[in-house]
Amino acid sequence: MASNFILKTLAVLALASFACSQATLGEITCERLDQDTCAYAVSSTGKRCLLEKHVKRSGDEEYTCRASDIEADKIKNWIETDRCVKACGLDRKSFGISSDSLLESRFTEMLCSPQCYNSCPNVVDLYFNLAAGEGVFLPKLCEAQGANARRGMSEIRSSGLVAPGPGSGVKFLGVGPAMAPF
Repeated sequence: MASNFILKTLAVLALASFACSQATLGEITCERLDQDTCAYAVSSTGKRCLLEKHVKRSGDEEYTCRASDIEADKIKNWIETDRCVKACGLDRKSFGISSDSLLESRFTEMLCSPQCYNSCPNVVDLYFNLAAGEGVFLPKLCEAQGANARRGMSEIRSSGLVAPGPGSGVKFLGVGPAMAPF
């Protein structure tokens, strides 16, 4: 009987401790982040955060952070570290999410560097999915980047690793989406 009381007490204490730690640690809500932590953050629901700039009628700029419709794979409650932002050649003040930077050889060089690619899973996951959306397999892009930075993207564009455009009539059979490397 005394052991039942002790077990119940321990269960209640564990539950209370868990609830307090969640409140203390907090969950990331994009709308509560400032402009210095918004970009490259992932909310507790797994949505990527977007930094947006609004210009008021007075000409003053106002920055807001909001959750995007883009979900991160296997990553939640994440604010990217300054070390990864620097190692991957990112800018905390970047607006929106775009694959355009993958066309810049300097950015791709930093993204594919061991300091970024092997140590910053959130960034790699984001750009892996952005590249896939453009029909490019990020590991192949990084492989080509190491061989010849300027030729790498053009070879990937023309190698068949790029997905066909709409209306091309090509069908893919039995191939599932690739997972981002971790």
